[in-house]
Amino acid sequence: MYVSSLPLALLASLLALPSVHCSAPAAGVPAADAPTADPAKDPGHASGGKPVAASDDALLLGDARGIESGWLEYLVDVPTCGRWNTSVRARNLGAAEATVWVEDYVGNPDGRTYDITGPIAFAPGPDASDLVRSGSPLDAREHRMRVHFSGGPVAIEELSFSLRVPHALTPATLVQNTDGDAWTLVWSDEFDVDGHPDESKWTSDVGDWGWGNKEPQEYTHGRLANARCEDGLLHITAVKDDAGHWTSARLTTRGKQSFLYGKIDIRAKVPVGDGAWAAGWLLGDAYRDEVSWPYCGEIDVMEAVGREIDDETGDGINHGSCHTRAYYFKQGNHISSTLDVESMGAFHTYTVEWTPDAVKMLVDGHHYYTYDKTANELEWPFAKPQNVILNLAMGGGMGQAIDPSLVSQEVVVDHVRVYGRR
Repeated sequence: MYVSSLPLALLASLLALPSVHCSAPAAGVPAADAPTADPAKDPGHASGGKPVAASDDALLLGDARGIESGWLEYLVDVPTCGRWNTSVRARNLGAAEATVWVEDYVGNPDGRTYDITGPIAFAPGPDASDLVRSGSPLDAREHRMRVHFSGGPVAIEELSFSLRVPHALTPATLVQNTDGDAWTLVWSDEFDVDGHPDESKWTSDVGDWGWGNKEPQEYTHGRLANARCEDGLLHITAVKDDAGHWTSARLTTRGKQSFLYGKIDIRAKVPVGDGAWAAGWLLGDAYRDEVSWPYCGEIDVMEAVGREIDDETGDGINHGSCHTRAYYFKQGNHISSTLDVESMGAFHTYTVEWTPDAVKMLVDGHHYYTYDKTANELEWPFAKPQNVILNLAMGGGMGQAIDPSLVSQEVVVDHVRVYGRR
């Protein structure tokens, strides 16, 4: 059984934040366009008086006996856009460990399955347990959700949410000129002040909800063990504790600064251990929760996994990709390219050149990828601002199996620089 390792001070502070509670499942009507949440509603409760829905009618009465897998469905009015802690209260009536997870936007028109918790293990026993996943992104609107269970009979008693971090709108966008003869520096972080990353430039994303890829690590804020600047370098370190729980860091310029067009350099060296998944990338500033993606757009500039790096030579592969509603990996048609890179444990410069007509990727000045689908917003969401993200995940869909002998991995960043033409 895993309980998120939130500090006691943070758990206490959550009690003062808005919360949403669904002690009974709600309507099974077809999904519709979700309205904006009414600020006049009580922020502490979901809307009531709706018919219930479940995979088996017995579950509506709290009777899960003999039911090895199923779901309960809820309508949840979320009052504030942000990162939420998701708590499931349940009893495992079987003899073996069972698994629960929470699905958002049930019945969405794209036919997607939005997992906002990852798998939550419930040990057998007569008493109800509250297990938490932290940082699930939820927009302020009505959400149709399902709590799924498998591996044995589970009586779901309550689904509740507590706001951890409100969404911060980005106050400024740097729009770069893309005509001219020379690239000129307009924004950078050289990481030349020791200590925590510069909070005037970076926001720390937090949570362990799986990040849409079933990643096991918890991203933290304010832990030098996971993110620190030292001797002009940013160190993002994934660390495994004695219980096997991974923590790491994910830094984003969201809420501080977004960018539209230009050249962006990320000079970094990546970890080589199996299971490590290092990334420097751009995400549309319009992102609010999982249904925002890939409509908001994503540009993967530096993406490398340890399992593709040769243990002896250090040679590996960088992945360059763009994700849009028309072309993205979960649809199986995203447009990407790879480049063989020597000695990936050494510093290399990963670059995107982004203009109104195309996105180009380079490593150490070598151009290897172009995305130029611009027919409409579904192909080209890149006429709108993006924010920069630096992170180190462990495992998950692309990282895959983590070498059990690993206790830490690290991506080291020398600088991030943004240029416009003159």
